[in-house]
Amino acid sequence: MGTAVADFAVLPVVFVAGLLGVVLLAASGRYGYFGDELYFVAAGHHLDFGYADQPPLVPFLALIADTIAPGNIAVVRIPAILATVAGIVVAALIARELGGRRRAQIITAAAYAVAPVVDVGGHLLATTSVDLFWWTAITWLLVRWVRLREDRLLLWAGLATAVDLQAKYLIVSFWVLAGVAILIAGPRDIFRSKMLWLGAGIAVLTSVPSLLWQADHGWPQIQMIHEVAVEQEGGGGGGASGFLLALGGAGGVIGVPLGLYGLWRAIRLPQYRFLAIVAVSLVVVFIVMAGRPYYAAGILPVLWALAAVGLDGPRRRRWVPWVAWPAVALSVAMLLQTLPLEPRPLRGDDDTVDALDVESVGWPQVTGDIAAAYRALPEDVRRHTAIVGDSYWLASAIALYGPARGLPAAYSPNRGYWYFGVPPESATDVLYVNALLNTDATMRRHFAKVTQVATVDNKLGVNNLYQGASISLCVGRDESWSRLWPELRNL
Repeated sequence: MGTAVADFAVLPVVFVAGLLGVVLLAASGRYGYFGDELYFVAAGHHLDFGYADQPPLVPFLALIADTIAPGNIAVVRIPAILATVAGIVVAALIARELGGRRRAQIITAAAYAVAPVVDVGGHLLATTSVDLFWWTAITWLLVRWVRLREDRLLLWAGLATAVDLQAKYLIVSFWVLAGVAILIAGPRDIFRSKMLWLGAGIAVLTSVPSLLWQADHGWPQIQMIHEVAVEQEGGGGGGASGFLLALGGAGGVIGVPLGLYGLWRAIRLPQYRFLAIVAVSLVVVFIVMAGRPYYAAGILPVLWALAAVGLDGPRRRRWVPWVAWPAVALSVAMLLQTLPLEPRPLRGDDDTVDALDVESVGWPQVTGDIAAAYRALPEDVRRHTAIVGDSYWLASAIALYGPARGLPAAYSPNRGYWYFGVPPESATDVLYVNALLNTDATMRRHFAKVTQVATVDNKLGVNNLYQGASISLCVGRDESWSRLWPELRNL
């Protein structure tokens, strides 16, 4: 039988959530699509049960947004904003379930609202935007079950997992490690709940179409795990120390101390000790697998809630407000600096500009340069020339901005875009745009002649990925596309 809990601090929590929602909405139309957002829109227009690098939910949301308001970046970002705002409320509910009163709930909501990983996910439509909310909801349902032992909550947790699995597969790691942790530390009676297994069955069944897609296409998602590991190691991820520093950066000024204190409290509370084991195990697993640091961010809200409840406990620390308010003020200042609430210079050294902002401009200009190069080709050459981009970002940009500039469909052998189509056999020549990947050598092996015909200039003075990229005409393909396309494929 559950014990009574404090009233939910509706007004202050909703105020925090609404305030961040307004800030995110104000920043939503700034600059343009980030490369991944372009890809989600393109993937939505190639809607399928699965993709090489993700399940179908986020492309589906992007498709809905782009259908309602074609080309409107602010509308595309609304699902991310809604998920972020809802996550703040659910995080505060976790604090309430743990026995937290008004102050603890507000602290938890504030920690969630100013965490960099939350704010970046709320500004851009990404799988992380959706995934973080569902992790928070699932841990809330699990904590509530620990208090009430109402098995229907486990069914709801299974349904939430089923939805999350359509956005990202990371939640599987949570449940596997949670299962092991509960076997070690309890509460083991959870395994006797029929609702737990019913919810698990629903999650598995709803994932079957996506898994069948993966199996039918050679399990590219597993290949992506290897590619991410190579990217992390090659990018100087810094091993365990680099991972922990980056995860700390994701949690922010408030999130780091709260997370550590919440972990300590979870260890000391027998009924929630399994959460401490899960948190540590997630970090260890992702370090060993060379995963991205934000993969473990989903466990942070419950740790923040545990910490907030401890700080507002019976022996309330009088020094907490003196530390908390400056930390909140600093976090808010960093939030306002991080989000592009007003235009800011995008030129300068790599250390002085925001990479997300830089890679969110110039796509219409890049597409315009490609269109100019394409129109400059003789008409008889254009008839048998396909446009191929070296990355899924570029092909997605052409898909969005190309039709208005008279461009035909673009192709790319990179990442998930490889699955969206192969150039027709009638395309003996290729107008190839190259910046991200060193694939010119491959093109030269399979075409009789490769000649650079133009160079990309975004005319903004912004040194982003495709500034200065080469546009080359590749003439005289030496084998069929059915044989060449698999060789060009890369993740």
